[in-house]
Amino acid sequence: MWKLFFKIFLFQAGLMGLIGCANPGVKNKPDEGPSPPLTPAEELRTFQLEPGLKIQLVASEPMVQDPVVITFDPDGRLWTVEMRGFMPTIDGAGEQEPIGRISVLEDTNLDGIMDKSTIYLDSLVMPRALALVPGGALIAENGALWLTQDQNQDLKADSKTLLDSVYAGSPLPEHSGNGLWRDPDNWYYNAKSRFRYRLLNGKWERDSTEFRGQWGISHDDKGRLYYNYNWSQLHADLVPPNYLNRNKNHKPTTGIDHGLTVDRRIYPIRPNPAVNRGYIPGTLDKEGKLLEFTAACSPLVYRGNALPPEFYSNVFVCEPSGNLIKRNVVEENGLLLTANDPHPGKEFLASTDERFRPVYLANSPDGALYVADMYRGLVQHGAYITPYLREQTLMRKLVQPVHRGRIWRIVPENWKPGKLPKLANQSAAELIPYLSHGNGWYRDVAHRLLVERNDLSVVPALENLATNGTNPQGRFHALWTLEGLKMGKPEVLLPLVSDQNPLVSTTAVRLLEPLAKADINVQAQFEQKLLQVITEAPPEQVLQIALSAPALKPEVAHSLLTTISHKYAESALMRDAVLSSLSNQEFDFLKNLWQAPNWQTASPAKEIFLEMLATAIIRKRELAELTSLVALLDKQDQAFSWRHKAVITGLSMGGGKAIVAPIKLTIAPAILQKAQGKIEPSRLDAFSALFQWPGHSAAANINTAIKKNVLNEEQQQLFALGRQHYLTTCAGCHGTDGAGMNRFAPPLAGSDWVLGDEKRLALIVLHGMEGPVEVAGKVYDKPEILPVMPAHSTMDDAAITTILTYIRNEWGNNAGPIGKRTVSSTRLTSQGRVVPWKAEELKKYVLETKAPEAK
Repeated sequence: MWKLFFKIFLFQAGLMGLIGCANPGVKNKPDEGPSPPLTPAEELRTFQLEPGLKIQLVASEPMVQDPVVITFDPDGRLWTVEMRGFMPTIDGAGEQEPIGRISVLEDTNLDGIMDKSTIYLDSLVMPRALALVPGGALIAENGALWLTQDQNQDLKADSKTLLDSVYAGSPLPEHSGNGLWRDPDNWYYNAKSRFRYRLLNGKWERDSTEFRGQWGISHDDKGRLYYNYNWSQLHADLVPPNYLNRNKNHKPTTGIDHGLTVDRRIYPIRPNPAVNRGYIPGTLDKEGKLLEFTAACSPLVYRGNALPPEFYSNVFVCEPSGNLIKRNVVEENGLLLTANDPHPGKEFLASTDERFRPVYLANSPDGALYVADMYRGLVQHGAYITPYLREQTLMRKLVQPVHRGRIWRIVPENWKPGKLPKLANQSAAELIPYLSHGNGWYRDVAHRLLVERNDLSVVPALENLATNGTNPQGRFHALWTLEGLKMGKPEVLLPLVSDQNPLVSTTAVRLLEPLAKADINVQAQFEQKLLQVITEAPPEQVLQIALSAPALKPEVAHSLLTTISHKYAESALMRDAVLSSLSNQEFDFLKNLWQAPNWQTASPAKEIFLEMLATAIIRKRELAELTSLVALLDKQDQAFSWRHKAVITGLSMGGGKAIVAPIKLTIAPAILQKAQGKIEPSRLDAFSALFQWPGHSAAANINTAIKKNVLNEEQQQLFALGRQHYLTTCAGCHGTDGAGMNRFAPPLAGSDWVLGDEKRLALIVLHGMEGPVEVAGKVYDKPEILPVMPAHSTMDDAAITTILTYIRNEWGNNAGPIGKRTVSSTRLTSQGRVVPWKAEELKKYVLETKAPEAK
């Protein structure tokens, strides 16, 4: 993973002549004049699109107004969510008026242009999400989730029933739940939300899940969820939902919310002065063009068949503030996903019309890529408008007009519309071939309809497709359709565990979990099958086996997890997966590893994993286990080793608050004497403070540790969490002890770069750094270290803050806490920086930016 990041940054460094960077001396271009609204025909002439493609108008005002979501029904009709109440004035006055609506658009003469509109439901307050379901639609509006039903099939809602009054989670449009995206696992997921929904036995149920993204969500051909944040354009889940957070004793730092690219650079073809932070140097270039994402939204995995094959599985991201859409080519690298812009310097789609506001993308039955264009001057919500943007908006007359909107379609230059099959009235048997269709839209819709109809007569055909089909996607959807029908059978799934296609074999493992938990005989067969395949299984299936281990007997699960934790010790994702499956079994697993031959030899990855196990054990705080663990450490026939150090470090880091009662021992742990001089004193003090024995007061040790520690209780919790993030993100180059690693990275212990200016340190983590670099009087440069430290800009502010808190106060470092807003403010003020820093350049930048602050 690290080497891949370095390749990306070396490539970016080669673009220095093309890209601007944060420079406090650069003034933004003077304000542009008014930007009057254009007709659809005029707007069409403003587009710059990737060669070989064309963009066509599908619908415009008054037929569609303020579209924020679009989707197609099984018969190819286009449904639109129209947020007509959004920011009607500069102050948002009237935003809560019930003027939003859901419309259904149709192309009755098959010329590719919508010519008929039916209002499905109106009088809505700020509608924001839509999902088509049996008999009607789920709609999110006025902060709640509603089930609407069209009882006479006239495309007009006849009933509206409240399902969830707290769906949105926030009254602010930019921070409210949205999405209602149906994944192949038959759940509906949301962005900016911890909720997912499912129709089960005729009733809608809500379940909790991991928090994801901000606006828009989609999935790829393997069902992995993609989303983003306004400042970070592309994130995804590397594992299925609701696995990694099962173990309350372990906090995962990988797998969910994985950033695919640190590339935030965008290339508008017009000035963008009307952005919220346009006054901050580095936000706009010398021509007044936006330098990086500020409103990234609606990431869509393109799964259609109209565009050329090289576009398939690309992820397109909207940037309405920059009047453009970015194209990302996604690559699988083992268990990880990365993304890159195939044409740096030129966007997939951009416009010179300031009112072109792409806010949503959709796959379609005709295989094209559809774009919802909100078409308006003001897209920033009133709650966040800066005085600068307010002035720009009023001066340049960008508030009005409102209630406009366009839907665009992107297709090859020689593409022509044609008659498409309608799925709504096709029989269940007729739908099955569509599960293998070349257009992902048909696969998804056929899958949904088959589950919703619950016609069990097609089960044999689905089983045959899953077992004997030639199209992996068809087999994948057949398996999940059977799951949705509650017709998953062990006799079908067990043979597929050894299938040659990784997607099929991995899916079979996941679907066998509930069956193994419910039937001991199925469990035994499942265990035998997994033991047979584990040594030759592809990495993605091994990952799923690690996640599915709790469905097995503990002894079998531990055997598999031991094999996995050794073979994939270097994978942070695999470590998290293994630990997620060891809830309340961490000590038993550690004892197994303690005896395992493969775990007698040191390696940084093994040290990290043992430390994480020990941290989980102390968080559980089970007296008998901790007493036994101390006894294991105290064994006289064992010299102090890397394993003892890892366990002591894990226990001391995860010990928790001072108010927790100490563990009582009968005598002092012998390991304390063995560890003297081999572990830093503060770590041993924290370890001793966990226990109490005759003549030793834990409270006294705690007080001593507190006096030595410049961090308060809240900051010490950040420090402990920072260690977990550090082990996952940084230890691979800087070492678990912060001493640096030859040919990778310099030391952090005693480094002025760490102990000095906290803003400077945040800049290094956010943007990366090139060598040479001087640490403690020694100059480090390639090949002694890697040429570039990668940026970590896809990590959120809180995670970076914990890492900085940790490294500034570990290994003898004693720099104290980092400001709560340091990372967020530094990220904001360094907008436009898209390449790593060089040492002298960074020092100069920090001095120059401090000078204005001091005035």
